[in-house]
Amino acid sequence: MKSPSLIKRFLGSVAGLGAREPAAVDRRTRRALALCEALLSERGEASGAALARDALEAIKGLDGAPLASFFDMLAEKFSPDPNVIVRTAEVYRQEPSQANLVRLQGVVEPPRQELFRRLNMAPGGTAALVDMRRRLLMGLGAKPEWAGIEADLVHLLTSWFNRGFLVLERIDWRTSALVLEKLSTYEAVHEVRGWRDLRRRLQADRRCFAFFHPALPEEPIIFIEVALTQGMSQRVQPLLDTDSPLADPRHADCAIFYSITNCQEGLRGISFGNFLIKQVAEDLGREFPRLGIFATLSPLPGFRAWVTSIKKDLAETPGGNAVLDQLELMERPLWHEQAGLAAKLKKPLMRLGAWYLLHAKRAREPLDPVARFHLGNGASIEQLNWLADISKTGMARSAGMMVNYQYRLGHIERNHEAYVKQSEVVASARLRAISRECELAAKRKPAP
Repeated sequence: MKSPSLIKRFLGSVAGLGAREPAAVDRRTRRALALCEALLSERGEASGAALARDALEAIKGLDGAPLASFFDMLAEKFSPDPNVIVRTAEVYRQEPSQANLVRLQGVVEPPRQELFRRLNMAPGGTAALVDMRRRLLMGLGAKPEWAGIEADLVHLLTSWFNRGFLVLERIDWRTSALVLEKLSTYEAVHEVRGWRDLRRRLQADRRCFAFFHPALPEEPIIFIEVALTQGMSQRVQPLLDTDSPLADPRHADCAIFYSITNCQEGLRGISFGNFLIKQVAEDLGREFPRLGIFATLSPLPGFRAWVTSIKKDLAETPGGNAVLDQLELMERPLWHEQAGLAAKLKKPLMRLGAWYLLHAKRAREPLDPVARFHLGNGASIEQLNWLADISKTGMARSAGMMVNYQYRLGHIERNHEAYVKQSEVVASARLRAISRECELAAKRKPAP
């Protein structure tokens, strides 16, 4: 909690805001800012939750230009005083005592953080702040000056949503209809096609788990869908078939994570997936001792766009023009349903897919976001599967291909360290062999 003197200095800096900028700031924005200022005062400490509730309601009522103006004022008026920071830092430099360090930490922290903590006193405050970040992110690209607000919200939300506060629950057909409806709405990987589809995903040979937070009752944070199978699945359509026969999960030797969805846009970038996958794998292993394989069946969402972007590189490689001619076949409607066309495309697309996973980079990390997620969690790339998702979305994004990322429980920490420290992409020998056959291998030496 900031000291009263620091808050008084801050309030002095924002006093008279409305008087100085009556034309530039909307009336609703001024009211929201005034409530925020009152909440940071000593009066705010006394009136507590009621004032926080009024301030949140005022902020919720903002949209468009008034909301942007509110964020502008948060960035400009609710930031720390740079002069005070410099003076306090100089004192700490000359005498680096713990007391001076505490003072420096106090003046560096933006008043916004204390404001957000006090807003969180209101009923529903945590959910409102998550939604505030969602709305902030929508305009952040055009407003880099809001980055400090976003950093403050991330700092607090990361603390409030750490693993210690999250509760893992299994979702089944007995779960409340409200939660089941939200699963259908949030599902971002494989669209839920009605209640019958959802029911099949929750039957005995399937599992669905979600993290919940006490401050957001009946609001899933992230959920994962699992199929209990014999052998590693190479195609997703059988897993999504509502008429597929019900299997006895006690005979399964493989758990396939075929969908994982982050539900709250306001918590984007705050990692839960690694905890979720590891805990689900451990829980399933205890429930079904025969399970020996834990793997995903994942898309390559940026693959088709990447193929378009590297056509010039292909044209400059030996044999590349022949590949470009073959790739033109992808422009034909429903090419995957025509055996002759699919046969001609399989070899070049599988080679390009392997190269994409292993060597297409964004800085030192894989270009593919799903690869970054699973490799960062300690998985390895096991295999690339041909025409594994022939849905409209699967064909448009990934040319129908999918990837099995495997979680070997004894290797997760080692793989994670290799990825984080050396940017190593841990992959099977077979996938590496396929990538070496890619025509791009002749143009540039692949990364180790």
